[in-house]
This record gives sequence, structure tokens and C-alpha cells, in this order.
Amino acid sequence: MATLLHIDSSVFPSGASSSRTVTAAFRKAWEEQHPEGTVVYRDVAADPVPHINAVAFSAGFAAPSDHTPEQAAAFAARVKLIEEMEQADAVLIGAPMHNYTIPSTLKTWLDGVYLMGRTAGENPSLKGTPVVVVASRGGSYRPGTPREGFEYVQNYLEAVLKDTFAMELQFIVPELTLAPRNPAMSELIPLFEASRERALEEAVTKAKELAERFTA
Repeated sequence: MATLLHIDSSVFPSGASSSRTVTAAFRKAWEEQHPEGTVVYRDVAADPVPHINAVAFSAGFAAPSDHTPEQAAAFAARVKLIEEMEQADAVLIGAPMHNYTIPSTLKTWLDGVYLMGRTAGENPSLKGTPVVVVASRGGSYRPGTPREGFEYVQNYLEAVLKDTFAMELQFIVPELTLAPRNPAMSELIPLFEASRERALEEAVTKAKELAERFTA
């Protein structure tokens, strides 16, 4: 039975969040293919993981036998996050753009699973694991647009998930999500709606394609 790790990070609840709407569509299609499978869910906006402090950071560079009680507790919390990644057949991440980059809660989660000698380094433990990221954004930051240079979501996540963790990365990008709420963007609503529908279709398609890999 396949396991999907599903991470959401939008500050908005389901129904008001574009990224959550698309990750929900992906998850629904995945579960239809694997009704007996497991979905491990983390909402890092509603239940944030602890920030990496000096104790947690230093624990990652010390042998477990040398850990102080405080380091051992902090390291155990990081290992739990890492094991959720390592035990997943596929990973789904909702990563809306907040002020040109990912939400701070998602960055904190990534800091927790980023561990040299395990998830990062010569032989990363997550190598080859498929990960789908729903990178929603209020405007458009595609190549050729005026704000192309302000895009720090896909660039950053590609550096971490693909280049460092060696995961098999795919993006789904619903854009112009502020159009229905911002009067100045009202003329862009049709483009937003088209982008949303395309993202939902991609979510279902990618979920089914990935699920088929793990069908016995």
C-alpha cells in the first residue's frame, strides 16, 4: 500500500486557499487510486514545527551518543519529520507565494528535514522520491513577465528538493489568485479562472500518474 505525505502551508483555510484547493484535488485523486493506502498530513500553518535553534542545529553535527538531553529531544523531533519523508512513496506540498517566497512555516519545516549526511550530502536518503509542489501565487511571475525576477518559490524549492535532496520534482502553478479579490486585477479574472482549472486538471492527472507507479 502506498503512502503519500501531504504538506499544506497556506494561512488561509480550505475554500479560501488556492493551494489547498489544488492539493485537495490531488489527494482525492490519489486516494481513489489507493483506497487502502496511507496519507500522512501536516498543516504547518495550523500546527507549525519548531524553529531550528542552536540546540537543534548543533545536534545535527554531533554523534547521537554525544547529545545532551536537550539535543536529543530536538534531534528526535527532526528525525520524526525526516522519517515521514523517507517513508513516503510520494510527497505533496502546498507552497503559496508569500511576499515573493514560501511561507515561513514551510521554510521551518524544510529546515527540520534538511540534514547533512542524511537528506543532504553525497547519497541523500530522499533520492528519487517524487514530490509535487503546488506553487500558487497572486500575480504572474512566469518568464517574460515584468516580475519574473521576483520569483523565489520555484527557484528556492528546486534548489532544496531537486538539487539537494535529489527528489523527482514537479510543479503545478495556479496564478493570478488575487484577481477575484483585487479590483485593480478584475480584468484578469478570466485568466485566473483558466489557470485554476488547468491546475486542478494537472493535479488529478499527476496524482493518477504517480499512483499508478505504486499499484500492485
